[in-house]
Amino acid sequence: MVRHSYEGKGFGRPGSYEPAFCVELFRRMLRIRLIEEEIERRYPQDQMKTPIHLVIGQEATAVGCCAALRVSDLAYSSHRTHGVYLAKGGDLRAMLSEMHCRANGCAGSRGGSMHLIDFGVGMAGTSALVAGSVPIATGAALAAKMQRADRVIAVFFGEAATEEGVVSECLNFAALKRLPIVFFCENNFYSVQSPLAGRQPASRELDHWAESHAMPAMRIDGMNVLEVYEAAKQAVARAKEGGGPTFIEARVYRFRAHGGAGDDSKTGYRDVAEREAWEKACPVEGFYGLLEKEKILDRPSRQAMRAEIMRETLEAFEHALSSADPTEEDLHRHVYAVG
Repeated sequence: MVRHSYEGKGFGRPGSYEPAFCVELFRRMLRIRLIEEEIERRYPQDQMKTPIHLVIGQEATAVGCCAALRVSDLAYSSHRTHGVYLAKGGDLRAMLSEMHCRANGCAGSRGGSMHLIDFGVGMAGTSALVAGSVPIATGAALAAKMQRADRVIAVFFGEAATEEGVVSECLNFAALKRLPIVFFCENNFYSVQSPLAGRQPASRELDHWAESHAMPAMRIDGMNVLEVYEAAKQAVARAKEGGGPTFIEARVYRFRAHGGAGDDSKTGYRDVAEREAWEKACPVEGFYGLLEKEKILDRPSRQAMRAEIMRETLEAFEHALSSADPTEEDLHRHVYAVG
């Protein structure tokens, strides 16, 4: 059974941070959680014409890493997109319109949940292919270096992506060219319903594997938003200063199914007790408990925050549902042919 990486460590203390910063980190995680819970609640209504991959349980990785990025820095993601898109500042209305296949969706109704994009805030792209975003992000980092642009690239992917040859090639190339990129691996121990132990040798340590490509690598507690932020801040600073790439392995756990709404533990691929044990390390509730203990955030303030987020979420759903469908003319937009 997987053990929590936070055991014996705790969440640390936020004394070295401004209280407002800590509250904002919590708000961003709570916002992602509430938005996804509403998506999950509505999904069986079959109005969202797209597969979904929820990040419930993994909010700290997106929020902590994106807090270390500027708007001008670019983020790329795998198929589990909602957390990174929202943490990077993506437009919620455009996201929900995309998931409802409306013409004003962030990808013009062409991408759905797995292909969210918002260039205005540096959400540069996602891919439904395992490791599909990694070479694209590496190319973006090469472009940034060649253009001498003040820009860092962050690419999010699961641990199964490290089993794809292209990731090894990208790590090697990024180290060789000292590219300004952060390889952020969200290790949730499962690829669909295939456990890590059935795919990688027990002796394989991802941070050590990454280090073999001549770059710094670290393993962190992905359920701890402050630890994620500190690791990402260090990696981003290194990239900005010309030090090259960094690999971060964040150990996390998804509380829901690989895809769709609800939990799929009872199908037998993972122990229900394992999931329940990990839920005790909830990044949202754990961080709230810390802030409450430190008298940085109280329950009435949290309730007011929740009400504000829910108003925004419900209004965004109404916006999506009342938006126009694509027309026949839209079929020919963004289509290119070479004669």
